[in-house]
This record gives sequence, structure tokens and C-alpha cells, in this order.
Amino acid sequence: MMALRRPFWVWLHRWAGLAMASFLIIVGITGSLLAFYPDLEQLINPQFYPKRTLAHKLDVATLAELTEQRIAPHGRVDVILLEGNQGATLAGVSARPDEAGQSGELGFDQVILNPYTGEELVRRQFGAISEGMINFMSFIYELHWSLTLGSFGMWVLGICALIWTLDCFVGFYLTLPQRRRQSTSTASAHSAWWQRWQPAWKIRWRSSPYKLNFDLHRASGLWLWLILLTFAWSSVYMNMWDTVYTWTTRAVLEFKAPWTELEKREVPLAAPKISWREAQSIAEKLMAEQADQHDFAVERVVALALNRMNGVYVYTVRSSKEIQDKQGRTSIYFDANSGELKLALLPSGQYSGNTVTTWLKALHMANVFGLPYRIFVCVLGLVIVLLSVTGIIIWMKKRQARFSVSSRQQESSYLNSPTPRLP
Repeated sequence: MMALRRPFWVWLHRWAGLAMASFLIIVGITGSLLAFYPDLEQLINPQFYPKRTLAHKLDVATLAELTEQRIAPHGRVDVILLEGNQGATLAGVSARPDEAGQSGELGFDQVILNPYTGEELVRRQFGAISEGMINFMSFIYELHWSLTLGSFGMWVLGICALIWTLDCFVGFYLTLPQRRRQSTSTASAHSAWWQRWQPAWKIRWRSSPYKLNFDLHRASGLWLWLILLTFAWSSVYMNMWDTVYTWTTRAVLEFKAPWTELEKREVPLAAPKISWREAQSIAEKLMAEQADQHDFAVERVVALALNRMNGVYVYTVRSSKEIQDKQGRTSIYFDANSGELKLALLPSGQYSGNTVTTWLKALHMANVFGLPYRIFVCVLGLVIVLLSVTGIIIWMKKRQARFSVSSRQQESSYLNSPTPRLP
């Protein structure tokens, strides 16, 4: 029965790998670069990072007000990030709807700011490589996250990540030695089984090119299996957070997220009753209450955002509950019209599913364990490319071998067939 099943899993692993190969090559290369996103962004665009000119940065409300003055009347601020993905201070903006409720286009969705003076440094459309090097790293980010195809690309990579997750188990199974009937003792049988599995962990560096390619594919996947599975499943979270990831996590752990706990408005909130200045004051008070209730310390403010689809302000800080090396994920959500607290989420110690999710994101984003882990993630991206390329080569070699055997069989059949008589 096992012998009948194994060819099916080989077939499934082969075609799953071929279906994912091109996508994994893209995300592997881009992921290697993104492990050093802040460093590369600062190297390419030092103008995003002005020198300290004052003792303290401006507060989020002041930055939001200054930005809205500059982009009025056609633009509006959606978020102020004191620690953007690349470490810069920025405002996320969008077009203000007209009287008919139609939104135009600003031509940019981010304004890079001087956090000490509020001065506008750069306007850009995140990920638009046509704008030049100011968007090189943001383009790499978009390519990694959605293939620069928006929601469609996210779903494509999400499905790919789900296949990758399942294929991790198939690939692991295929490294195991096939069972044999044993007449010896159980201990001897186990010892013999482990001896037959050992070659799967080794790379024969001085063997033929085909054997070396096969060993690189099998042994690399085996040694790094656990971290590859972690990246595969965290990729499902990144791209399918509100469907597959949420369903699976909530089936086994306590997990709460904005998309599960907050009601979605039929029409996005255009003009909240609470201003940015009032929102900051309310947020600071609510966060202080949560800090007392859950026994954590607030280290610094990370962001203040207006989620128009849910009609809430989102206030994010870095706290003593963080897992990540940088940034912060301690957040509160409160009604943008009434100021009522709707949800408070801590990165760890509150809900088991949220703690696991924080770890998954931190590991995926190379935002934990310092520089050594970032280097490891950079190399891992290249290993993912290696696994994809070696898998393609294995398929090509076996396909070529099957084609040669088929050709020889056809030739032999033709030569051995009776010669037809001529009329």
C-alpha cells in the first residue's frame, strides 16, 4: 500500500514545486534584500533621514495637521508613522472624495517628513519604480508582497504560500526511507531505519552534477525544514490573514484581530467628529489605562492612523510587551466619532494566537535576534531560490530520461515489428 502511495506523493511534490517555482524565486530574491530593508533604504535615500535638529520629535497630531494643510483641499491624511517600514517618518495620504463621493487621484500616497520640524521632504507613490530610486526598495517590497499586482497578486502569493505549507510536509515525507519487512528486533530495525535515512541529510560534493543537484535539493530542504515551514505559514498570514490564517488559528488558539472584532462600515468614514489633536489626547489616555490594566510600560509612540473602513482611530506604541527588535505592535482601536474604546491588542501575553502571530511576523520580517538572524534570513532567501532551481533541474533531467526511454522503446518496437510486404 505504501509503495502505491509514494508515487502519488512524488507526483504531487513535483507539480506543486513546478507551480510555485517562479513565484518562490521572486520572493526568495526580494526577501533577501528586504532582510536589510532599513539599511538599504538609508543607503539609497539618505534624504529621508534628516539629522536631529531639536531635542524631541513633533507629536503625531502636529505632523498630521501640518501635512493636511499642505495637501488640502484635494488630499487627506490617513496615518502618521514615526517608524515607517524603512524607519523614516511619513504620512500616508489619500484623495479626498468630492461632493458626489468620488475620489480622484493625488499622484502620491506618501509624504516623507522631517520629524523635528514637520518639513515636507519627498512625495512619492509607494512602489512606483517609474519615480526612480526613491522607490527602489518600496518596489522590491511590493514585488515581494503582491508581485506589484495589488489584491490579485496578494491572492496569487497567498495560494502559493498555502501550497508551499502543505508541500513542506510532502517533501519531508519523501525524504524518509521506505519501510522494509524486518525479522530482527525492534531496536535493530530502528537503528537500520536511521542508517537508511542518514544519506538524505548529506551532500555528496564530489559526486556527479546530477547527484550533487539532487542532494542540494533534498538535504537543504531537510536541514532547514522547520524554518521553511515557518516562512511558508507566515506567508499565508501575510497574504491571507482574514481567511485561511484566521480560520486555522482560531480553530486551535485564542486569536483576535481588527478584521474579526470590528464592524465594517458600508461607506468609509470621510470626516470623523474627533480631530487628530483630540484623537491623540484620547489615545494617550486610553493607552495609559491599558498599560495599568495589563502591566506594561509604553516606550515610545509608533503611529496614529484613521481606519476609515472601520471608523476607528488606531494608536500604536512600542511597549514592554514587544517581541520584535524594532517598531511596535501594541495597539488600541477607538471610535473616531465618540472616542469609545473598541479593541486593545498586545503583541504578547494577552491572547495565545496573537502571541504566535507576532512571532511569525517577527521571524518573517527578520525583526528579531539582531543582525545574525537578519543575515540568516538573507541567506535563507537564496536557499529558497536554490531549492526552486534544483527542483526544476531534477524535473528536467527525469523528463529527459523518460523521453529517452520512451524513444528507445518506440524504436525497438519499430525495428522488431514484421516488415510489411510490398504489393
